[in-house]
Amino acid sequence: MAALMKGQVCVVTGASRGIGRGIALQLCQAGATVYITGRHMDTLRATAEEAQSRGGQCVPVVCDSSQESEVQSLFEQVDREQQGRLDVLVNNAYAGVPVLMKNIKKAFWEAPASIWDDINNVGLRGHYLCSVYGARLMVPAGRGLIVVISSLGGLQYFFNVPYGVGKAACDRLAADCAQELRRHGVSYVSLWPGLVQTELVKEVVVKNDDTDDPLLKELRSNFSSAETTEMSGKCVVALATAVICAHRPEYPEPEWEGAAIL
Repeated sequence: MAALMKGQVCVVTGASRGIGRGIALQLCQAGATVYITGRHMDTLRATAEEAQSRGGQCVPVVCDSSQESEVQSLFEQVDREQQGRLDVLVNNAYAGVPVLMKNIKKAFWEAPASIWDDINNVGLRGHYLCSVYGARLMVPAGRGLIVVISSLGGLQYFFNVPYGVGKAACDRLAADCAQELRRHGVSYVSLWPGLVQTELVKEVVVKNDDTDDPLLKELRSNFSSAETTEMSGKCVVALATAVICAHRPEYPEPEWEGAAIL
């Protein structure tokens, strides 16, 4: 797979830690050039250093996905430095975990109304902004893959109302964007990780080890068998490899060992 991803240009938003970091590590391991975003350069640099130790190249860029001007600047940088090339965009940035955990026992009318923006400004609107600017690079090239990180919460009640509505909207974003992008050779998919051993989830589990809350008890009991943060990265590499093979038939079919698309 490393040979197939060499020369590919990727953007992963929200890659300082968690799932985004795991995706960046796997893409670099596969030989790609990966731009990673977050709000703090120190944590981005730490991720970039580890990613580059795996292979490929990793470029840290400070970018707040809630700010259109910063999103536009990010893709202008990619356009300028990579001569207009962008092969993979992963919309992963999410700012809602702390407020979710703080209001986990509250019904929607009991929580601050601002929780809607806390969960869905970066985690939905930001994905749309990145999709717009990413597609403007992919469509002229007639190829590309956009992935949005969603969850089972888009299908059934999970955490709270703004979370579920936001994840359902992410799935619809993928479906409708795919409809318009398909004729241009660009794919758009929604990826649902399961329970993942992220730093934030681990912190919540440790801090609430004596809670009687059913959801937190379930998180704690299943945490040891949860996915690693790099599992989603393996899925993205497999998806990207399949797209590359579709556009470059001289390459063999990809190996799917170690990857699962759920």
